[in-house]
Amino acid sequence: MDIPSELKRMLPPEITAQLKLLNSPEPAEEIRLRIGQAAAVVTSAGTIRASGKSITAEHLDHLLERACGASMHTSADMLRRGYLYAASGCRIGFCGTVLPGIGGLRAITSVNIRIPHAMKGCAEQVAGNLLTEGVSNTLILSPPGFGKTTFLRDLIRCLSERGMRVCAADERGEISGMQDCAPGFDLGPNTDVMLGGRKAETAMMLLRAMNPQLIAFDEITSPEDIAVIEESAGCGVTLLATAHAGCRADLERRPLYRDLLQKRIFTHAVWIRMLENRRVYSLERL
Repeated sequence: MDIPSELKRMLPPEITAQLKLLNSPEPAEEIRLRIGQAAAVVTSAGTIRASGKSITAEHLDHLLERACGASMHTSADMLRRGYLYAASGCRIGFCGTVLPGIGGLRAITSVNIRIPHAMKGCAEQVAGNLLTEGVSNTLILSPPGFGKTTFLRDLIRCLSERGMRVCAADERGEISGMQDCAPGFDLGPNTDVMLGGRKAETAMMLLRAMNPQLIAFDEITSPEDIAVIEESAGCGVTLLATAHAGCRADLERRPLYRDLLQKRIFTHAVWIRMLENRRVYSLERL
């Protein structure tokens, strides 16, 4: 099984060797490492477990040290949120004991490495439909793990290739997979990426500096996100964003998303659903 080169440098060599022996027709979406258990790879078709030595605390300490670049201090703020980001857009989530009062983690017991992929062409039909109707503020919705960011990435590419000036507010690096100041994924010829930073400051910088026609955000998770989206929409720019929801009722029962619906900022939604282990994308009016 192919493993991104960035992860090969972080994982303990014996775990990398175990994972490389696994065979799957589907690409790895997650690597799960739990103390006392064999390493596991999650694909769209299910979970595959490696054979050989179980994960130890030393394995996870090895990964954490290399993910931090041997500098826990510079990674402390992100670690307090429970994750780190590696080049290529990989998100490394940690689970363990929370330090009372100050947040952060100690005694790491398990790790989830999310591996992004390009699915070039998955957004072509939706992009065509949006352009036919006039591109408007659009939410990309699904339960966790259904590929919202993957779809957002390809939709950015499609609209950029059709001439729109697109800016990606890439707070966590997952959209662009930035490496050495260049996107690791194809986002189209008319796309600019602002990496890192909170959505609020990033959106205003993009509006002032880059004159975008469209700004793309990943994961609406807080009232502050709603506020910056409302402010950006008031500046006349079109918005794309992702959010966790399996159906309209999910949006309406959660206060954060219910508020978003009531403000009527977004007029369309792309729903991602699974049908026989295949993702299906449908564009609907909200």
